[in-house]
Amino acid sequence: MARRVITEFVDDIDGKTGAGVQTHTFALDGVHYEIDLGEDTFQTLLDRLGPYFGAARKIGSRSHASGKRPRAAALGPNPADVREWAKKHGIDVNARGRVPNDVIQQYQTEN
Repeated sequence: MARRVITEFVDDIDGKTGAGVQTHTFALDGVHYEIDLGEDTFQTLLDRLGPYFGAARKIGSRSHASGKRPRAAALGPNPADVREWAKKHGIDVNARGRVPNDVIQQYQTEN
């Protein structure tokens, strides 16, 4: 026995169905929303929000949607400066990777 499943999108405002109904997402005050709208209803939404969109500042697109948090600002001295100082003082430090804490402490003591 065969089975066919048909997904039908329904405009969440006027209840109409059809090929023109699409899912739209938006956010306000940190809350993300999703709504299914037909072409006419979506245009009405854009017309009503147009002045607000025109006055608003864009901040990027879903930068945190993946759950990643922004990196914290690095604390302490610039690793390139520490490596250069260590090289001048005969301290062996790898060109890449984390600079050992004892080398950083020596650098900070002398600078």
